[in-house]
Amino acid sequence: MTAQPTVLIIDDDTMHLNMVKDALQAAGYHVLTAVDGQAGLRALYKAHPDLVLLDVNMPTMDGWTVCERIREVSNIPIIMLTARGAPEEVIKGLDLGADDYIAKPFELGVLLARVRANLRRAASPPTQVAGGEGYHDEHLAIDLEERRVRVDGKLIRLTPTEFNLLALLVSRAPRTVPYRELLERVWGFEYIDDIDYLRVYIWHLRRKLEPDPKNPIYILNELGVGYRFEKRA
Repeated sequence: MTAQPTVLIIDDDTMHLNMVKDALQAAGYHVLTAVDGQAGLRALYKAHPDLVLLDVNMPTMDGWTVCERIREVSNIPIIMLTARGAPEEVIKGLDLGADDYIAKPFELGVLLARVRANLRRAASPPTQVAGGEGYHDEHLAIDLEERRVRVDGKLIRLTPTEFNLLALLVSRAPRTVPYRELLERVWGFEYIDDIDYLRVYIWHLRRKLEPDPKNPIYILNELGVGYRFEKRA
């Protein structure tokens, strides 16, 4: 019998923490809890959980700092739980290494679906893009086989999810890939209606790759349809 994954919840709101804990345990997960960032890091080092649910607003050590500390030692999936749903706040979490975010308040069913999706992605081998030849110009170089991206000759760090999104767009160029297809192929069927979620990730990717993220020349939006990669060379 396969052991159920272990989820670590780090949240100083004990009422909220217990609510999420009960839902996860009812779904069959083994759950660890911590009510502050330092206790959460100690639990991570000791127990090596399979996924972390991390609140942002905590005293002493906030969720941003905890996320950064976790990324120094582990690639474990991190889902940020935040009342700060503004794109710039979400992008901050992505920059620090979070894999996902869920804005408060949220439905427990949505949380459970996101937990399943992140655990499934973490257990899957890297996505292979069939027939992809990559892309290269004076500014941007994308090697799909080696999974490397360079901007002005400098190697750019992309998360596996960011690279999979970029690779799918490049491999389909010049075709526009519909929003729902991008969400399902990169994140999973649990995300197919989360177009706003996709927009945040696209903006984050543009910040890393585009000469001017506000006026993109590579990752373009076909309004109401999807996104496409524009080959400039």
